Amino acid sequence: MAKKRKGKRKYSRSSGNEVKNEMHRYKRGKAKSGRGGKGGKVKSRKQAIAIGLSKARKKGKKVPRKR
Repeated sequence: MAKKRKGKRKYSRSSGNEVKNEMHRYKRGKAKSGRGGKGGKVKSRKQAIAIGLSKARKKGKKVPRKR
């Protein structure tokens, strides 16, 4: 049987929602990269996730800092 994980969450639930929304935009082909979405189209899933996390970070949600 798998053990239950105890302790704090690394990412808040709301930051997960932020990533989910960005993935939704990526799948529809609406996600843009760069400041204010002025760059090109997001081409990879990893890029979409990173954008979602950075948006959550800017809003002050619980997300570990970039390495």
